[in-house]
Amino acid sequence: MSAPSSAAASGRAAFEKVVIVTRKTELEELVARFNTVPQARFYLEQAGQDFTPITAGHEHYQAVLDGVRAAVPRGLKSQVIDRTFLPQFRFDAADLVVTVGPDGLVVNAAKYLDTQPILAVNPDPRTIDGVLLPFTLRQFDNALERALRGELPVRAVTMAAARLSDGQHLLGFNDLFIGTRSHVSARYAIAQHDREETQSSSGIIVSTGAGSTGWLQSIYAGAAGVIQALGGHVVPPPAGGRLPWDTDYLVYSVREPFPSKATATSMIFGTINRDSPLTLTSHMAENGVIFSDGMEIDYLAFNAGSTATIGLADQQARLLVLA
Repeated sequence: MSAPSSAAASGRAAFEKVVIVTRKTELEELVARFNTVPQARFYLEQAGQDFTPITAGHEHYQAVLDGVRAAVPRGLKSQVIDRTFLPQFRFDAADLVVTVGPDGLVVNAAKYLDTQPILAVNPDPRTIDGVLLPFTLRQFDNALERALRGELPVRAVTMAAARLSDGQHLLGFNDLFIGTRSHVSARYAIAQHDREETQSSSGIIVSTGAGSTGWLQSIYAGAAGVIQALGGHVVPPPAGGRLPWDTDYLVYSVREPFPSKATATSMIFGTINRDSPLTLTSHMAENGVIFSDGMEIDYLAFNAGSTATIGLADQQARLLVLA
C-alpha cells in the first residue's frame, strides 16, 4: 500500500464547515417502528429480549456525538445530518466530513463526496472493529485540530463506477453487484477489449481494493473449496487476495456461470482498469439491477435496452488517518 499523502501538501482550501454524518441507533429505529420507547420496550420484553443494552447503546452513542459536536471550534460552522439524507445533501468543496458510526457509515458517505476528506470516529471500539475508523472520541479533539490545520495524512481509496447508457451512474466503495433482484438467473452480454459473450449466471461481483477483504474473499474461498473437492490444487493469490485500498484496478468474478448452447463461460474472472472497462448489456426483461456495497436500496435498474460500463470511478475516497 502506498504511503498516505499529506493533507497540507494537497493545496486544499481552508475548511469552512464541519459536516457530522450520523446514523440512527437501534433505539431510534425501534421507536420509528413502534412510535414510543415504552411500546418498543414492551414488544421486545414480551419476546424475551433485554431492553437495557439498547437504551445503554443509545445513551453511549449520544454521549459520543455530543463530544464530537463540542469539539468543533467556535466560529466554525457545523451541521449534523443522518445518513438517510446523504443522497439529497449538497456538500461544499470546503467541508470537512466527520462520520460517527460503524465502517458502513464511511462507505455510505464516501460515495456522495468529491474531494472532501473524511474524519471517521469509532463510537464504540468495544463492539465495532473499525477497519475504516482510525479515531476514538478520546483522540478526536486532537485529530480535528490537526485536520483543520491540514496536518493529518490522507489515504486514498479507489472506488468502482457503473455508468448506464442513459447517463445514470452509481459508485461502489467496496463492490458492485450486477444481476437480478430475485434468485432467477441474470442474462446479459459481457465484453472487454475484443472479447464478448452472452452469459447466464447468478450475477457479477466487481470488487475494489477496499472490498477485497469482503465479498471477494468469499468468492475465493468457494472456488478453492470446489477445486480441492474435485482433486485439484489451489495456489492462493498473493496476500490471500487482499489488495491495497488505492489499487488502480478492480477485480470481477461471475457467480455460478451456466454453460449452454446459447451461453458461454470463458469470461468469468478478471481485472478492470482505466484502459479496459467491462461493458455489460442487459438481456433481462425485468428485475435487473446494479447495486453497491451490499445495499439493495442503492441501485440502478438494469433491464433490457440498458448498457452499463463498469470501471474505475473518476474520484477516490479520501480518509484521514493517524500519522
